[in-house]
Amino acid sequence: MNIERILNMILRRLVGRAVNAGVNAGIKAVSKRGKGQGAGKGQDTRPLPQDEAAAQKARLMRRNARPPRF
Repeated sequence: MNIERILNMILRRLVGRAVNAGVNAGIKAVSKRGKGQGAGKGQDTRPLPQDEAAAQKARLMRRNARPPRF
């Protein structure tokens, strides 16, 4: 094996990892899950007691906006 072949194999692996990292970062940026892996953990998303009526109204509106299931 000559040095050019070894360097080619090393560069191919490095470029492959960089491309995979870029694709994963793009998918995370576009996804609805939030930023980073820890996003959403430990956060209380339940409505506060004074917002219960508004939360109930929002739930009904979301449910009515969905297409019917068959």
